[in-house]
Amino acid sequence: MSEHRPTRRSVLRAVGGVSAAMALGGASVLAAASPAGAAGAADDGLRVVDRREDDPRMWYYRFATDAIGWQPAVNVLLPDDYHSSGRTYPVLYLFHGGGTDQDFMTWDRAGIRDLTAGKPIIVVMPDGGHAGWYSNPVSSNTGPRNWETFHIAQLLPWVEANFRTYAEYDGRAVAGFSMGGFGALKYAAKYYGHFASVSAHSGPPSLRRDFGAVAHWANVSSAALDLAGGTIYGEPWDEARVSADNPIEHIERYRDKRVFLVAGTSPNPVDPFDLLNETEVLAGQREFRAKLDEAGIPHESHEQPGGHFIRPDMFTRDLDGILDRLRKA
Repeated sequence: MSEHRPTRRSVLRAVGGVSAAMALGGASVLAAASPAGAAGAADDGLRVVDRREDDPRMWYYRFATDAIGWQPAVNVLLPDDYHSSGRTYPVLYLFHGGGTDQDFMTWDRAGIRDLTAGKPIIVVMPDGGHAGWYSNPVSSNTGPRNWETFHIAQLLPWVEANFRTYAEYDGRAVAGFSMGGFGALKYAAKYYGHFASVSAHSGPPSLRRDFGAVAHWANVSSAALDLAGGTIYGEPWDEARVSADNPIEHIERYRDKRVFLVAGTSPNPVDPFDLLNETEVLAGQREFRAKLDEAGIPHESHEQPGGHFIRPDMFTRDLDGILDRLRKA
């Protein structure tokens, strides 16, 4: 990374969950055709209302969509040679964590431009709500907040209609940090044919362990930050929805995928945010890994010193593995 590399604390605050009390809750060579503003030609349900394409690599779009009650945005990070190569590229969908300061800019603040310099891959970084949990909620008192619909049914086809990508299983990876790591694991299992590689950086793979700690945090954090008292899973839970979203209940859906997991082993004992988040993540990932092992499903997993924050060296290692797994540019 460059001299702008964030400190451990700044990354933790920039990408983490909602608070200690709500832990875990912590471009225009568009298809060489039409401008991005004309992207409604694909029936993706999106209308571009703002865009910025003056940066050679990082292009920004904001959408109007019936799936979300406000106008979510996305950053699309292009390879260095996108404008001159004429090549088609694989895509990484990269998700942010939870918190009031989290949005489509999170990974840019964390140094994603430097981490991907020279790499032949497009990186798509969308809004996911302060505590959207990459889900369509059971209830909302603030209008629609259907993040799963936005990401899977709308954004993904929009990207493939407007950029030179491989619109196929071997052309897509999904990854994320914290809440975004959960979202990546969820989408990879629930939409099996969409993503050939999935990565969770301090992302929890189990909603039900420890008396449903993560599912409860999803409800509490979303009610406080996104849904004005609504919830992701309902109260009492909609058990079918919890099971449908719970990565650890769908182990076979990770077969024939590349699976990459990172968790911290030594969160700060006097920082409730750090301690609650990473303790739950580590326990959940260990359980998840054991089930993958029992099923004979290969995976790459890492336990690292420290707590709940992005580890640039682990992301770099992950990205190399993603590029090895996906179809080459």
